[in-house]
Amino acid sequence: MTVGMLFAGAPWGWLLGAAAVFLLAGGVKGIVGLGLPTASMALLALMMAPAEAAALLIVPSLITNIWQLRPWGTLMPLLRRLSGMQLGICAGTWLGAWAIGAPAGAWSRALLGVALIAYGGWGLLGARLPAVTPQVERWLSPLVGFVTGGVTAATGVFVVPAVPYLQTLGLHKDALVQAMGICFTVSTIALAGGLALNASYPASALVLSAWMLLPALLGMALGTRIRQRMSAVWFRRCLMVGLLALGVYMVADALAWHGFSSSHGGESEGALRRVRAS
Repeated sequence: MTVGMLFAGAPWGWLLGAAAVFLLAGGVKGIVGLGLPTASMALLALMMAPAEAAALLIVPSLITNIWQLRPWGTLMPLLRRLSGMQLGICAGTWLGAWAIGAPAGAWSRALLGVALIAYGGWGLLGARLPAVTPQVERWLSPLVGFVTGGVTAATGVFVVPAVPYLQTLGLHKDALVQAMGICFTVSTIALAGGLALNASYPASALVLSAWMLLPALLGMALGTRIRQRMSAVWFRRCLMVGLLALGVYMVADALAWHGFSSSHGGESEGALRRVRAS
């Protein structure tokens, strides 16, 4: 049975449940700047098959990343500062896609999850990476972007090492969230380009995915208001908790997919990997 057939005639209770999931996941992204696909997948898995959940995520994931680019008045200066990093992300993603194909490898995702758990736990203990000077930033940003692109091509995850690096640039919490939005949007578009020849989604799934954008944006707007009332200390703690939770989810998800693939051939895994990033 195809994903489109599974979505056909979806009951109202199911749709309301999915909308509530995206409202909550959008709130998480509004507060810490990442986590919408992660929170959505974790909760939607209680209601539907992974391939259905992945198809629902397409539009909300992309548009909320673009929404995260606001406020537009501060976008261009920050984009100019991070332009080398974005070029590196594109180069790393496309080179990785050419070299290794579509994202694959449950164990690579598990190792990334372990790294996020370690970094999130380290950050919650109050430790910080050393600040990057402007002179170092000029050459380090493209390199970090290139490595992030390679990780994206291999796993479909945009977070490492981009987010830890952005935290070393001395950005205010709102500027940090906007910077993550830039990196996630560029990574999404770059990955989509690498997958363009292989990706296909039924029209019914895309229509429902577009409807899920409404609660996701509402949740993100509410989460943004909460973040604006947070102190920098509490924002950092929430970000570290978000990274730690993402790491735990990635490890558990990779282990689950390893067992699923062994018994079912991993038929739905490709669709799921396309949209799991932040």
